[in-house]
Amino acid sequence: MVEVTREVRRVVAESGIREGIVTLYVPHTTAAVTINENADPDVQHDMLAWLRRLVPPDPSFRHAEGNSDGHIKSSLVGVTAQVPLVDGDLLLGTWQGIYFCEFDGPRQRQLHVLIR
Repeated sequence: MVEVTREVRRVVAESGIREGIVTLYVPHTTAAVTINENADPDVQHDMLAWLRRLVPPDPSFRHAEGNSDGHIKSSLVGVTAQVPLVDGDLLLGTWQGIYFCEFDGPRQRQLHVLIR
């Protein structure tokens, strides 16, 4: 999990748009995006540990690339998130941050930011 809040705020500021909705989209089948606590790194640790326990790699998975657990984790976390944009800033809670999640990496990845 990589916090990308600062980068998303930079994209929003450069857009000049002050009000709307920011949609975040990950176009990868083994990655995801989520909004969660950014004050305590143990939260990210616990989330990843729980996901690993919930969906461990399993030799009975049939997908030839051997990364079915990454596909399942991506589906569970989700490839989109939305944040209201008010007065030119993301309307996040005090402790919230935006996280890019990689479940089969490291790999070259993208996070699309659409502001409307």
